Amino acid sequence: MNVQERIVKHFTDSIQVKQDSLEALTPSIAAAAEAMVYCLQNDGKILSCGNGGSAGDAQHFSSELLNRFEMERPSLPAVALTTDSSTLTSIANDYHYDEVFSKQIRALGQAGDVLLAITTSGNSSNILTAVEAAHSRKMKVVAFTGKDGGKLAPVLGDGDIEIRVPATVTARIQEVHLLVIHCLCDLIDRHLFCPE
Repeated sequence: MNVQERIVKHFTDSIQVKQDSLEALTPSIAAAAEAMVYCLQNDGKILSCGNGGSAGDAQHFSSELLNRFEMERPSLPAVALTTDSSTLTSIANDYHYDEVFSKQIRALGQAGDVLLAITTSGNSSNILTAVEAAHSRKMKVVAFTGKDGGKLAPVLGDGDIEIRVPATVTARIQEVHLLVIHCLCDLIDRHLFCPE
């Protein structure tokens, strides 16, 4: 396969996963948006976390709420738990890397807040611990996963929402996660600031 064929394959594979995700994920994306809107309308905030590319996605989501997405509007309360290097490294050093998000959630999370937990495999130990911490604080969890949902899927509670991309390739899962982030930002903005 030459270079151009490989590029075409990346594009066609991405399009196919997005097409497969369209029907599968639409109801859960709508439910996640509804949960986030309810949280924000009731003076809650959205905490987000992930590792690697998923950390970038967590930060991307938070920045779209804190700053703006596509319309001028007031800032919305969101915190990416991936950004404070002093906190992350002190927790990892003094305790364990598995606790880098959960300790922050126990300090910052309140009943009625939402945790956006992003893991393509569903097996990241620190995300599993973060979800446990969110449950202990009576927070709702929106989980972005892929593959078979991993170890995370069975620990989600009845009120939680899993958005599981029907794919096994990490890059394709991440591409859909980004699209879902943009869907959520749009739905939150429209509901809060453009009610019909």
